[in-house]
Amino acid sequence: MNGVVEVPSSDVPAADATLRILRHLSRTGPTPATALARAVGLPRSTTYHLLAVLREHGLVAHLPEERRYGLGLGAFELGSAYSRQAPLARAARPVLARLVDQVGESAHLAVLHGREVLYVVEERALRRPPLVTDVGVRLPAHLTASGRAMLAALPRPQVRALFPDRAAFVDRTGLGPTRPAELRDLLVEVRRRGWAAEDGDVTPGFASVGVAVRDHTGHPIAGLAVTFARADVDDAAAGTLAQAAHRAAADLSRRVGGAD
Repeated sequence: MNGVVEVPSSDVPAADATLRILRHLSRTGPTPATALARAVGLPRSTTYHLLAVLREHGLVAHLPEERRYGLGLGAFELGSAYSRQAPLARAARPVLARLVDQVGESAHLAVLHGREVLYVVEERALRRPPLVTDVGVRLPAHLTASGRAMLAALPRPQVRALFPDRAAFVDRTGLGPTRPAELRDLLVEVRRRGWAAEDGDVTPGFASVGVAVRDHTGHPIAGLAVTFARADVDDAAAGTLAQAAHRAAADLSRRVGGAD
């Protein structure tokens, strides 16, 4: 034994190294960077670089007084999200299945993670076009109907913290808000109307309507959305889909002990 961990091969070495760092910190607690590099079998320079990236994303925290690195708040949020999503996804599947049977369009459930939404359940309608919203896919929250519905239900200071300036905004098709004032105006309209919409912001030719699923405090725990080919659905029909999504979201909120 020479004290160096045998490192398995990987087709994505940076991802493999990052996960080994997180896994080691989850088992041992805060660790000096040099000891961490030795434990996971990485050069110190690589370890410091990966730790810097993980710190940017909140997954690792630096404890300067102890000269150690430990798991950050982002890692806690990921673990908490998993524990929330498992029962939420199970409760959502029959609700989404009934909604899809009713409206004949595909529906999905997403949760908010930072400035993105993560899709946790999807129900595809028969003979409808494939979508980008597979389970596990992440998309910018301010571009999606489910994300907009959740953002509109958050306290305004929290939205400002998530989207403080123009640098926080990305786009996929050239549509959607590009600065805080535009997002603020959009969310005001979502609150007034009671549901969110996007039209070509995620995928050209497709649109979505979405409603927040709330817990017992009114906090948005998920966003439920219906997506459709825009050429097949006029504005009046889109409003009808939104009302169906609203009823489904209220049903799911009740199922998880939340607010209607």
